[in-house]
Amino acid sequence: MRKGVKAGVIGGVCVTLLGGAGYGLYNVASALNGDGGTAGAAPVRTGPPSGSEVEQATGAFFAAWQKGDAATAASYTNFPEAAQQLLTAYSGDAHIGKVRITPGRATGDTVPFTVRATVSYNGVSRPLSYRGTLTVVRGETSHRALVDWQPSVVHPRLRKGDTLSTGESAAPEIEAVDRRGKVLTRVTYPSLGPILDELRKRYGDKTGGRPGVELVIRHQAAADGSQAADTPLLTLAKGRPGKLRTTLSASVQAAAEKAVEKYPESSVVAVKPSTGEILAVANNRNDGFDAALLGERAPGSTMKIISAATLIDNGLTTANGPAPCPPSAVWQSQTFQNLKGLAPDEHATLADSFARSCNTAFVKFADEVKVDSLTREAEERFGLGRNNWQVGVPTFDGRVPASGGPDTAANLIGQGQVQMSPLNMASVTATATTGAFRQPVIVPLKLDGREPARARGLSSGTVGQLRALMNRTARSGTAAGVMAGLGGDVGAKTGSAEVDGEARSDSWFTGYRGDVAAAAMVQDGGHGVDAAGPIVASVLRNAG
Repeated sequence: MRKGVKAGVIGGVCVTLLGGAGYGLYNVASALNGDGGTAGAAPVRTGPPSGSEVEQATGAFFAAWQKGDAATAASYTNFPEAAQQLLTAYSGDAHIGKVRITPGRATGDTVPFTVRATVSYNGVSRPLSYRGTLTVVRGETSHRALVDWQPSVVHPRLRKGDTLSTGESAAPEIEAVDRRGKVLTRVTYPSLGPILDELRKRYGDKTGGRPGVELVIRHQAAADGSQAADTPLLTLAKGRPGKLRTTLSASVQAAAEKAVEKYPESSVVAVKPSTGEILAVANNRNDGFDAALLGERAPGSTMKIISAATLIDNGLTTANGPAPCPPSAVWQSQTFQNLKGLAPDEHATLADSFARSCNTAFVKFADEVKVDSLTREAEERFGLGRNNWQVGVPTFDGRVPASGGPDTAANLIGQGQVQMSPLNMASVTATATTGAFRQPVIVPLKLDGREPARARGLSSGTVGQLRALMNRTARSGTAAGVMAGLGGDVGAKTGSAEVDGEARSDSWFTGYRGDVAAAAMVQDGGHGVDAAGPIVASVLRNAG
């Protein structure tokens, strides 16, 4: 690779000399004094790139990119092979030409820039413009100033494994509408962007539409072979969209979008317990990942809804039965603690310990709970963990493995090996309040004859106790502060989940009001009431 980088730099000099002798002279010196060095070579530069180095490196990179010289442009990056592949697709598969890049004022080693170009395909051309940023770093072995390669350098919406392509769209466009016929767009509801792409991929050819010609982001296939929908960037020739009715509610979606704006790395889902229909999905994340539907995180004490149901259904206690809350509990040589400041209560009932979110009360039942009891409860009654949900878009369906050792106890409090998404916990809350597991859906099942996942659900006795536990938590327990002011039939459960390597816990919260259940997760958000709680309360407040 070292040899190839030198050749690329020297080859690039001939191009850049035409546009600026300063850049050319600098790159000759850099190439000759790189990894191998020569007799009498200048001292190797170390530390952050200087202002002049930043200017020279970006200038050379932009000059080669503009000319469509992918190899030379890539040689000015710290990952030339990956850079060359994407830059080649930029002018090749994506048919992007007439590129003009205007750099802005650098801030340290970061340079903003504007790209103006033209996309041409089969005699049709459309202008393309966008803003980007890049960072200049010092090469670890060459010690040259190099563009720190990320796919987002080429376009801000590109992620690892993505590429660009222009051609006839893989599926016709859709005009997605909510449950009352209101049009849903990614402009008005940004969180719906990935979902609309997936709906188009799955149902575009079922709604009577006609494909157009587009510039799209083509995503890398997942490890299981599944392929995410293309993300359209520019339409060159319009097709004819087909209308697709969804279960979403524009008003609830708007409330969810507004709620997550206040908390970075947050996600929320709202569902209708009586039908399983998804009313809203919203994310506020830097990586663009749809964690609301696809996230896999430990749910913390929100898991105690399933754990309480397990204890009740297995005859280990009842809502008003004993569930002592000691200051600590030991299981399989692992010591479990409660949240700081929680006073022990050796005479607590399950309702007391649930409302106060006492970890040790649940851990103490690990002796009586079989290794697979929690797993069977999650699968057979709440429909989780079987990877068979037919929502209409890809989802993670929860994971509650039958774990032995310390994880038997840890799973009861939503740690260990348990993994959930906000969608999963919204569904758990819906099942707990109605007794029936209704697999969440975002488009009607009859549209394509999907068979939903099924589960036994809960007895009326267990439902009555779970509703009482959650109502008490919302009215006088750990969720009372954020649920204050919400009238009607309400319930909630707070949660915080510790994650290895992260300073703060993930914030979790799930709750219901009438026929709306919502769950939220905020990575690195702290306690449940710190971030996820206000999000859920806001959605419930505006979903009436």
